[in-house]
Amino acid sequence: VVPAVAILAQDSAAGPWTTTPPRSVMVIKCSDCAFTEFRVYPGRGRRYIQKDGKSFFFGNSKAENLFHLGRKAAKLRWTPIWRRMHKKGGADVAKKTRTRRAQKFQKAIVGMSLEEIRQRKAKKPELRQKAAAEKEQKEKAKKGAAKAAAGKSAAKPKAQPQKEKVAAKVKPSKKR
Repeated sequence: VVPAVAILAQDSAAGPWTTTPPRSVMVIKCSDCAFTEFRVYPGRGRRYIQKDGKSFFFGNSKAENLFHLGRKAAKLRWTPIWRRMHKKGGADVAKKTRTRRAQKFQKAIVGMSLEEIRQRKAKKPELRQKAAAEKEQKEKAKKGAAKAAAGKSAAKPKAQPQKEKVAAKVKPSKKR
């Protein structure tokens, strides 16, 4: 016979003994309060059945009276409904899921291979400089053409035709 002190001191991994014998867990059927959502144990609470047949189970008279007064449980700070709505309590709030960022990858365009696209990307600084130089030359050419056209038009001012004055017919007003 092994003394009880030895059983408690024995490590559960070292031998076949356990510190506490397995207990049968008593299952208690609890119901939830219709107003507060608190757990109501057997022998507690009160059931209310409306005329239309709906039944409500209240945990205490406070919840029952507030229900009959027409109060909203979501507006009372001590109810779990209010806590859920206002994200109080760490157990109720789930962690935010992380959004995955889209990974960049290159696709081949019809008529071009990936190698050609990469070569063009490598040449971009050179191409940009060339394009900028061409753009400047075009702008200078446009300004030069505009100045030349403005110079010719300024040399010969056009005579503007004079407007003829037309007398408007005025009807005499009839007096009665």
